[in-house]
Amino acid sequence: MIPLSSLANRKVGVFGLARSGLAAARALKAGGAEVFAWDDKDELRQSAAGEGTVISPWHDWPWDKLAALVLSPGVPLTHPTPHDIVVKARSASVEIIGDIELFAREIAHGAPLIAVTGTNGKSTTTALIGHILEAAGFDAEVGGNIGKPALELSPPRAKTVYVLEISSYQIDLSPGLKPDVSILSNITPDHIDRHGSMDSYVAVKTRLLEQTAKSGLNVIGVDDPHAAAIFTKLSSNGGPPCVPVSVGKVLGRGVFVLDGVLYDAEGERAARIMDLNSAAHLPGAHNWQNAALAYAATKPYAKDARVIASAIANFPGLAHRIEEVGRVGKVRFVNDSKATNADAAERALVCFSDIFWIAGGRPKEGGIAPLAPTFSRIRKAYLIGEAASDFASSLDGKVDYELSGTLESALAAAAADASHSPAAAPVVLLSPACASFDQFRDFEQRGDAFRALVAKLAAQPVREVL
Repeated sequence: MIPLSSLANRKVGVFGLARSGLAAARALKAGGAEVFAWDDKDELRQSAAGEGTVISPWHDWPWDKLAALVLSPGVPLTHPTPHDIVVKARSASVEIIGDIELFAREIAHGAPLIAVTGTNGKSTTTALIGHILEAAGFDAEVGGNIGKPALELSPPRAKTVYVLEISSYQIDLSPGLKPDVSILSNITPDHIDRHGSMDSYVAVKTRLLEQTAKSGLNVIGVDDPHAAAIFTKLSSNGGPPCVPVSVGKVLGRGVFVLDGVLYDAEGERAARIMDLNSAAHLPGAHNWQNAALAYAATKPYAKDARVIASAIANFPGLAHRIEEVGRVGKVRFVNDSKATNADAAERALVCFSDIFWIAGGRPKEGGIAPLAPTFSRIRKAYLIGEAASDFASSLDGKVDYELSGTLESALAAAAADASHSPAAAPVVLLSPACASFDQFRDFEQRGDAFRALVAKLAAQPVREVL
């Protein structure tokens, strides 16, 4: 934990007591702040109270004396409408910030910070950067929107480098965050309901890179038009240098991947770094982009390209992202619960043939219509959650499907159908293309549930499984 001494002896409100909010309450108390906390969910209030946090309805907080409101990233700040507590804080002139902002203020100049954002790929890129830094002898502290909340990481030591995944929600609440290296993987439509428009969503992502320390570095994937435009804007505005990254396109300057081979063209000529096909847990072009981004971001620290290449090749993969969690007979089970939109799901769908696809949840704008080019890979779809009927309309006449309702029902049906299919290597793939919040707390809980169901299935006698 990182105690927040910057708010010692101040009164601070914390609204939202899931992982990041609870971590903020702990860190504030450890630093000597007086914390007033609330969550609309009774179970989260009880959990926080069990740790000694003062639970008080936010209407009763001493608003005229609060130094700040620490808001959970999931609470609406602007769209579709601000939460009532946001309206109250603004009327009381109380600063509204998030846990990442608290982290930034406490750690400022204490250790280097690498921040990763983007629509897709940021979790794998974040974890891979941490893996590379550890291989290069650094003490990598990895967290943020992945794994541990930022304030649950350890205080800085001599060789600490912080690596944080930062969501657009967290950027909104972090005006003082100044990373030493910022990474933008890509931008496709996502979270439009939260930001109001695509332009606003792009602006939020841009803001993180605009906040990068002038002595630092921006690394930007340039294979989509929005991110490419950001690169063009930021590479000529007098800010920190920008490194472009591409997959499938030769760059005169930057880092690129061609036919699976990673090249560094930051010097006088392009140098061959490695064949990414040797990285067994980074399959597909999307993971080649993640590897190229991680290479460019860690190069100033690891120095030796051979160390980076070795670490990429040995990367063990990321939970919930194209993660094989079991086999039953000829059937492989792959957990891609992290795929919360169509673009992310596409990255898994193109990796396999003969797919028995479990999809659905709380839908995102655009649905699964953009996935039509991958439908030929899908033998049958099993639709769950709020999106089931809409997804069925998109698949009707193109892909066989059934309305399964729940993950448990979907897995049972998919496993049975896959085992009886003529395919030599069928894959039951959970890649929902949806948020999880209709049936699960988050994508991790959804993925863990899938893993547990697969383990239970694998433990049954073969005649019961089939």
